[in-house]
Amino acid sequence: MAAICFLLIFMLCGIAIVQFLLPGKNPLVRIWLGTALGILLLMHLPALFAWLFDFTLAAHAAAAAALFAIVALCARFRDKTPVRRMREADKWMLSAMAAVCVPLTILSLYLQYTHMLMPAADGSLYGGQSTYGDLCMHMSFITSMKNMSFPPTYSLLYGTSMSYPYLADSLSTSMWMLGLPLHLAVVIPGTLLMAMTYVGYMMLAREVLGSRHKAVAVAALLFFLNGGLGFLYDFDMAFKDNFARVQEIFTGYYKTPANQPDFNLRFSNVIADLMIPQRALLGGWAMGIPALYLLLSSSKTRSMKETVMLALWAGALPLVHTHTFLALGLFSGGYIAGLLMERPDERKDTLVRAGVYLGIVLILALPQVLGNAVKQTVEGGALRFQFNWVNNSGGRGLIDGYFWFWVKNAGLPIILTVCACLNARRRGMMPVALGMAAILIVAETILFQPNEYDNNKLFYVFFMFAMILAADYGSILMQRLAGLRGRALLCALFLWASTFSGILSIGRECVSSYQLFSPDAVKAGKWVEENTDHNDLFLTGQQHLNPVCSLAGRPIICGSDLYVFFHGLDYSVQASDCRRFYENPRDNQDVIEKYGVKYIYVSDYERADFDVDVQAIDQLYPLVYENDNVRIYEVQE
Repeated sequence: MAAICFLLIFMLCGIAIVQFLLPGKNPLVRIWLGTALGILLLMHLPALFAWLFDFTLAAHAAAAAALFAIVALCARFRDKTPVRRMREADKWMLSAMAAVCVPLTILSLYLQYTHMLMPAADGSLYGGQSTYGDLCMHMSFITSMKNMSFPPTYSLLYGTSMSYPYLADSLSTSMWMLGLPLHLAVVIPGTLLMAMTYVGYMMLAREVLGSRHKAVAVAALLFFLNGGLGFLYDFDMAFKDNFARVQEIFTGYYKTPANQPDFNLRFSNVIADLMIPQRALLGGWAMGIPALYLLLSSSKTRSMKETVMLALWAGALPLVHTHTFLALGLFSGGYIAGLLMERPDERKDTLVRAGVYLGIVLILALPQVLGNAVKQTVEGGALRFQFNWVNNSGGRGLIDGYFWFWVKNAGLPIILTVCACLNARRRGMMPVALGMAAILIVAETILFQPNEYDNNKLFYVFFMFAMILAADYGSILMQRLAGLRGRALLCALFLWASTFSGILSIGRECVSSYQLFSPDAVKAGKWVEENTDHNDLFLTGQQHLNPVCSLAGRPIICGSDLYVFFHGLDYSVQASDCRRFYENPRDNQDVIEKYGVKYIYVSDYERADFDVDVQAIDQLYPLVYENDNVRIYEVQE
């Protein structure tokens, strides 16, 4: 209960701050922006005070005190403009949001609950298809940050500082520390961030499209139910194999229409394959969309106050999600260039506000980026040139034709987007089109991570606006076809073809269930959490399903290469040291001394990956915990 109260206090204070500063905004915007601001402050303030008090309850108490001080300061300098009330257009927008966001949020709650350490009757913990790989990494961040000294360290690789945007995970750490069970500490913030993303995207679309609530709803459906034309591959010649490929969508591992690398289908559904498993991206979207909204809004109102708010908000994004911060920066550059072209008589004002925006962002973000993204991307050797993303995998030449690759991956709406961009100047969309182009050009030519697929985190911000422009152009076509018989059928077929792959992919995610941790693994993780210190170093194998780091939050020498490799880290020495100790502990006890190992963990995974000399370990170290599959030894001084 304390965790929920703490969360609500931050959200209500965020709403109060926005009410004080932007009373002229419509009520829907004030509530949404305020809620997002409260969550952003809950991410940042405890982490900020953790540099003084570690990530402890004391840091959270200081964060609450700072929050109240911020509210008092905003109340003191509040905008005296009369508070805007709900209007008829706002009520229509609220109806459209309820029709789209409520069902998607209910779906998200179900997926979060079933995919984030869902407990079974026998004590085991389950996840889904999309979370089977990523969740344990995020759990290691969530559990290890409890009482951690800052700057945070990377618990999956000994002696390495954290070079990953961790604030979306620390939000769950806060909820866990304040009393929520670990399962719910992941589910509740995750569901909340997904709901904020749905609402935020519709608010962003409304800022571009105006009060055309039907077009706004269509844009949201095209974005969140995306999936391209992958269903054609599954239903092609379906009668020949008695629909075996169709059945495999719901039974196979990553056989969904939106994500089939064998057919060069790589533009995954945003709900199933991004928002559910990738918690940093989810936090980035929930917090980044308000920044995009403020960028568009401040350009319309010419408000320096909104520009400063935008800059402060943008400066808080790098440690939430670095790719979203980069996408915001690229879009901002193109968008401002479009404003300068579209409003030549206002160039001086635009440049002044752009300078304020850039200056504040650089002051706030550079320390975060230099210690985080630059270290991982540049020092890790991941930065490189490659045209056309995964369609030119490894730079070995295009697999599909350029335009066909995007049509089959992004679906029919991408054709409407191209048409909309060709008419951007006439429709007053030139700044948005140039902002999109800035993201697309960079994402199509430069890779930032060892895994080339990770550039999709940039492409999807481009895709957010692409679907807004597609809905805009589609609404124009429907108006031009007024009076034509079959117009409604044509629209329905277009929406079906644009969302069917995404719906199938989400359906597969709803029925997927995979065991993450056995009952014995859960019991071992519980013992480690209750009987060891949070700084005690464990020697374990490199399995990604590791209860020591994921459930108990204890640091280990070397985690799974599924994580450390794709984070651009050199782990060869640590991995080699772990292997040589397990296979010959008598002659390699220097490994224990080198790292200061406190406990040695032996489970079925270690016995499968190494030729473990269990007999020697039994003779050298006292056994302090044992169940049918796990043995834990203590290294005594």
